[in-house]
Amino acid sequence: MATTGKQLFTTLEEDGTLTVAIEEVSFPDPTGKQVLVKMEAAPINPSDLAILVGGADLENAEYSEGKFVAKMPEQANKGSKARHGMKLPAGNEGAGTVIAAGDDEAAQALMGQRVSCVPGNAYSQYCIADAGMCLPLGDHSAEEGASAFVNPMTALGFVENAKMDGQEAILHTVGASNLGQMLTRICQEDGIGLVNIVRKSDQVDLLKDIGATHVVNSSDDDFMDQLTSAIDATGAFYGYDPVGGGKLVDTAFKAMERVAVSRMTEYSRYGSNQPKRMFIYGRLDTGATILTPGYGFGWTLSGWLLFPFLQSVGQDVMGRMRQRVRDNLTTTFASHYKERVNLEEMLTKDALMDYSAMKTGEKYLVTPWS
Repeated sequence: MATTGKQLFTTLEEDGTLTVAIEEVSFPDPTGKQVLVKMEAAPINPSDLAILVGGADLENAEYSEGKFVAKMPEQANKGSKARHGMKLPAGNEGAGTVIAAGDDEAAQALMGQRVSCVPGNAYSQYCIADAGMCLPLGDHSAEEGASAFVNPMTALGFVENAKMDGQEAILHTVGASNLGQMLTRICQEDGIGLVNIVRKSDQVDLLKDIGATHVVNSSDDDFMDQLTSAIDATGAFYGYDPVGGGKLVDTAFKAMERVAVSRMTEYSRYGSNQPKRMFIYGRLDTGATILTPGYGFGWTLSGWLLFPFLQSVGQDVMGRMRQRVRDNLTTTFASHYKERVNLEEMLTKDALMDYSAMKTGEKYLVTPWS
């Protein structure tokens, strides 16, 4: 028998009109390896905002109960052409209790358990999820398990990727984020060097307080010297950047090249042959990624996404990573939230303007039944 509940949908029309609204929908009974989860908590991550609001003009949107209608700037609308006319759910991950299960053994084993899951429509009172992608939370609360996948597995993925590439140090350009704090703890535990870039002095203090050694403030006058020294000390010629737009990747490459050139014993007009690699894993800045000459030819810039990485490493590595998250959910992988909102509250102007700013340490948690 189908279950009825509220769910959020986001629709972008060809003319750039974005409509995000809560609707009453019917959820089918789970079959096979599926489970039906009564959702209790779901975080709003930067990766969720791309589909939830994109680059829409939230300041001048029309707001009503459980709904807003906004205009998408022309450039952003062109870049989203593939989704025109599609009514899409949102919310990558969350946690709740399994209330029904398909006849597969793995699904039946989760009946009655609280789990974290990645259904892709977590901003909802109910979700159909794959049992194989659910993590039983045991005695952990839904709030503790709501962010048990995207940030923890991404941070672990960075370290796993670095190890596979023979690296002993990592550079991260948004060090004070929830993910950045997790990465700091993982690198300490695994003996991996880490260079954190932050924007404010209080973010330096935050990371130092949890044991970070190399934290450089991009607002300082001697930022480039600090960054160069930190790369020299750690050998961090390998980094991750969620900003995407602007010159932060360019700056990282230039600092890496400074260090590499300082270690050269012979001059080369081509610069160093030290391999330098940066991965872009987000678009906090949707502008162009600006690269300039100045770091030789031994550099690589590419994208990094969690699910393709997990597919590439296989079930054994993914299982080991997931178990590590569960074992350390309230320590290494703990997440903190500024506000808790229900489905209707998350679509109010005040809430949208706040969480869409993506300020460090100000993540929102959606609690669909509150």
